Amino acid sequence: MNKRITAALSVAALALALAACDAPSTASQSPTGNGSAAAASAVIPQPERFPESCKAPDGGKLRIGLVTPNLQALFFNQINTGAQTIADKAGVDLQIVSGNDDPTQQANAVDNLVAKKVQAVVVAAIDTEGIKPALQSASKANVKVVAVDAIVKDPSVSAQVGTSNAESGAQMGDFLAKQVQGTGKVGVVSALNSTIQLERQKGFEEAIRAKGMTVGTVVDGKNVQETAQTSAENLLTGNPDLKYVYATGEPALIGLVAGVKNQMAQDRINVVGWDLSVPAVDGLKAGYVKGVVQQNTFKFGYDAMTAAIELSCGKTVEKNIPVPTQIVTPDNVGDYMYYLKK
Repeated sequence: MNKRITAALSVAALALALAACDAPSTASQSPTGNGSAAAASAVIPQPERFPESCKAPDGGKLRIGLVTPNLQALFFNQINTGAQTIADKAGVDLQIVSGNDDPTQQANAVDNLVAKKVQAVVVAAIDTEGIKPALQSASKANVKVVAVDAIVKDPSVSAQVGTSNAESGAQMGDFLAKQVQGTGKVGVVSALNSTIQLERQKGFEEAIRAKGMTVGTVVDGKNVQETAQTSAENLLTGNPDLKYVYATGEPALIGLVAGVKNQMAQDRINVVGWDLSVPAVDGLKAGYVKGVVQQNTFKFGYDAMTAAIELSCGKTVEKNIPVPTQIVTPDNVGDYMYYLKK
């Protein structure tokens, strides 16, 4: 990419008592009050605009494919919801396909959509290098390519929608380091098979090291909740003096929260991570989850589908379409409860 996508992070209400590990916040500190996070509140922000569609070359509706890593994570379901909202309004035939967390299967899904003569394909890549041959073949077949979430640096990509994962990871590192005066060791629950999450890990680690903190044990959750939970519990039991843990994605954070609860470690572990979910919000309300980087997932879907439609209709779109992120804390979580909706 010719220019970096800058993440605009909201850092309001960041005065959290992370250093006071023995006195975590209570649910009453959340604006939403007590109770389970399952009852999501607030209204999902609607698209700022809807694109005008056009006919497909055969005279029918435009056909656009969306290939996601999986259909389990709330994150990707919200991208799908955003994309479907735009497609329905524009009268576009949207086909959503899961890569089932398999880079090869995801690449094959792109090939299959091209064979079905879609006009554009939107891809949230699992492997940003491994997906390139499929995207290049799509481009050669005159299929427009939009990358969403994961940054794919290739001429076949006409538009990139997302955030700078490294920069947002660094912002979370700065957030944590500021609260603990740059002291302490941080464990990491990562997903070593995810390009995006490796970028988030790198940005975070560089930031905390620059502020005087150290990186402890890194475990691999493989972007699967159950695996992440097992890895997180191994991390906690193997490091009884550990106070801080960073999770690089939604499955990692859900697994980490479950591991902390199973180990009854809420009083000693302070968690930071990525992407809201019911367990993450419950952890924010309980106080041991101190901050979550939240991406505007619905806007990912809105903007990616809008770009795909306009490219298919011969219009020019911005090469880089940035989407801002926020840091959600126990103090402001009530403003972001709509992220628990699909």
